[in-house]
Amino acid sequence: MSTEQQKQALIDLMLTTSLEVTPGAAAQITDFSQIVRRGCTIYVTFLPGSDFADTMNTVRRLQAEGYHPVPHFAARSIASAAVLEENLASLQGETGVTEGLLIGGGVDQPMGDFSASIEVLRTGLFEKYGFTRLGLAGHPEGSPDVPEDACALAIRQKNDYACDTDMSLYLATQFVFEAQPVLDWERKVRGQGNRLPVHVGIPGLATIKTLIKHAQHCGVGPSMRYLTRNPTDMLRLTLKDSFLGRHVNAPSSEPSQLICDLLAGMHADPECLIDRCHLYPLGGLKKSAAWMYQVQDGHFELAARGFSIGPSTLNKPSNRSFQGPNYLK
Repeated sequence: MSTEQQKQALIDLMLTTSLEVTPGAAAQITDFSQIVRRGCTIYVTFLPGSDFADTMNTVRRLQAEGYHPVPHFAARSIASAAVLEENLASLQGETGVTEGLLIGGGVDQPMGDFSASIEVLRTGLFEKYGFTRLGLAGHPEGSPDVPEDACALAIRQKNDYACDTDMSLYLATQFVFEAQPVLDWERKVRGQGNRLPVHVGIPGLATIKTLIKHAQHCGVGPSMRYLTRNPTDMLRLTLKDSFLGRHVNAPSSEPSQLICDLLAGMHADPECLIDRCHLYPLGGLKKSAAWMYQVQDGHFELAARGFSIGPSTLNKPSNRSFQGPNYLK
């Protein structure tokens, strides 16, 4: 690709990128339109031990404020099929939401009747309550909760289920730090029969300390190599967000290199099933969203490593609406 084509391809990829927020973080935001452009797809997370009512309230608010909310469902945190049906009925009745994300959930022991997302799928309740699109977990670098062979089996089961439902299914991954592991994984599962589109998780603009904490919690493996290859770089990355940051030549912790490498891999393999990204704000929604919009608006220049962002023009993100494919579905 030419430089101009590469830049436009980066813009197009980021136009379809979704964000996410926890109910707790959402409660601290007075006006979402000052942070996120209306029409954007925003996933609403469900953390272990949470009350689904909090997810419901956040979904209701986001929809009322002009966004496309996608609630999380954690299989191992669902008490029973009856409870799931009650929650789905409430969602459908009050919001008409038709897209969700179903994950296994980060708890060691199931809190109810389900131990895996496929068991929840097979209840048929999502179809019963009008869901037309559902994301399912993919683990390019493994999962701390699920053995590798079980992850492979889960991918096969999800593909089998996709053949028997009218819902559109896709795989959503945990965030990664490097492109190659997820490109290798996508090629591997495709060779094993996967036909579901893949949404790749990318880390938002957070401190290195926060990134490492989330990476350890989420089971992110090979991509951690870039943080530990060079002890000097590791120290500089750690110092980046401290008061000493201005005095060291600290490399950037934002994901421009990752996105460029993903795009190059997608371009090199026409059969690649990666079709969009999901940005994990990691506690920094305002900063991460502003960065995303700068890329969408083309305020960046390609560099030797990724790209560099130009001056911010996003003081009033509510002046325009999100117009990517997510908004249309």
